[in-house]
Amino acid sequence: MDILLTGSVAYDYLMTFPGLFKEQILPERLASISLSFLVESMSRQRGGVAPNIAYSMALLGTRPRVMATVGEDFEEYRAWLESKGVDTSLMKVVPGVFTASFFATTDQANAQIASFYPGAMGFAGSQSLRDLPSKPELVLVSPNEPGAMTKFAAEARELEIPYLYDPSQQVLRLDGEELARDMRGAYLLFCNDYEYGLISKKTGWDLAQILEHVKVVVVTHGKDGATLYTNGDECHIPTVPERLIVDPTGVGDAFRGGFLAGYSRGYDWKLCGEIGSLAAVYCLEQNGPQSHFYTREEFVTRFREHFDDGGKLDSLL
Repeated sequence: MDILLTGSVAYDYLMTFPGLFKEQILPERLASISLSFLVESMSRQRGGVAPNIAYSMALLGTRPRVMATVGEDFEEYRAWLESKGVDTSLMKVVPGVFTASFFATTDQANAQIASFYPGAMGFAGSQSLRDLPSKPELVLVSPNEPGAMTKFAAEARELEIPYLYDPSQQVLRLDGEELARDMRGAYLLFCNDYEYGLISKKTGWDLAQILEHVKVVVVTHGKDGATLYTNGDECHIPTVPERLIVDPTGVGDAFRGGFLAGYSRGYDWKLCGEIGSLAAVYCLEQNGPQSHFYTREEFVTRFREHFDDGGKLDSLL
């Protein structure tokens, strides 16, 4: 299946704080909060929602296309993605601009404080689904420059291309009317439980109302797995036990990558979610959103230790 991913492309600067954020915050002083954390480590990782998802999809044998705007510092990143099986031909370099950057500090409880500099992502709206050389079978509309997200969702509706709506971090920037409009035309909706609460609050829609417009809703719950809703059914997707916890950055993107790799092969929704669950834990066990690796044989073997695929995953081998 030809799946096109739109969304942020960034370099991630990941830091660790050897303490707990909650111990440093004075609730009575929130209006004048001023904190600086002395971190004990920092690494620069390739990141951004679209390539993070694409990376896990490629590990599972698909070749997703990514459409995004990037900076002049992107060539090394492009070579990396191409070497892993991601099609970067629609990733447009903006002259004189740096690729977006994500700065995240994680404490000992895996709580995270982050900032995002958009850089070249601010030009994402200069691209268009109408200019594609071929029509994709599914488009991912994920966190990006807000105007670009609106544009890509609108174009997908006009061109009658099914799309997965994944507003994620941009739920904070979008109002209820914008969220409702782009959910009305979506085939799938992905969000975590906190984002789901914000979406419901901003739109005034409960789950039943959302499902009047979206065929499949997937809500992730961190260590408690994910819940999938469709056709009046509810399915819980458990997490896979981790061998160790290293870094939560990009775990949600890996889940989406695994899910979409299953979807591209026509697997049922439950199996797609279970593939996403295992893809997510591989990411959790490494530092950064694109540091995990596995062969498809290793993935299937570990999958069958926890789930019953009924032999369907033989098509991955």
